[in-house]
Amino acid sequence: MGKIAVLDYGMGNLHSVASALNKVAPEAEVVLAQTPQQAQGAERLLVPGVGAIRDCMAGFVDAGFAPLLKDAIAAGTPVLGICVGMQIMMRHSEENNGIDCLDIFPQPVKFFASDLLTVKGSERLKVPHMGWNKVQQVREHPLWEGIENGSRFYFVHSYYVPATNNDEIAGKTQYGLPLAAAMGRGNVFVTQFHPEKSADTGLRLLKNFVNWNGRA
Repeated sequence: MGKIAVLDYGMGNLHSVASALNKVAPEAEVVLAQTPQQAQGAERLLVPGVGAIRDCMAGFVDAGFAPLLKDAIAAGTPVLGICVGMQIMMRHSEENNGIDCLDIFPQPVKFFASDLLTVKGSERLKVPHMGWNKVQQVREHPLWEGIENGSRFYFVHSYYVPATNNDEIAGKTQYGLPLAAAMGRGNVFVTQFHPEKSADTGLRLLKNFVNWNGRA
């Protein structure tokens, strides 16, 4: 199974992610990498993230992970981003008065409106969005293998990527408005939800990741 590097830039749900990976791939070497050198030789990279985008971007860049990630993507290494680990791969975030991100995906990251309502407009929704939501798989992907369309995953976030109509959206969910639950391009797959907190369904997605060859 080889080496899986979980990038530790000071802003992640690292231990629960590592524990979940160890559970689905006990034969793999799971490394919490604090430097690019510690991630060298990894056959897969996982980018977690919890917190404000300014601190996350600063920590990621200061750790030297930006060139590591881009080189890994160019080399075809399978990459998984989770929550803020997804958002830092977008073009720009509205959080913290606007922060430029890594621009791996061209989409923006938006703030949920303070007057966010249910689809029927009968109930005001709380921000941050916390809880279980059904995810609609809008296109086939190896990371969806064995996961029923409409399965529930666990979300915790105040900012979101709009579910625009493009080929990179792999899954959608609804929280007052449609948003991207997952995106994929080539050897990169990112999720707004937390698979490590999503019970057996999330573990199946992580297992799919550790078995994935990076081809969509």
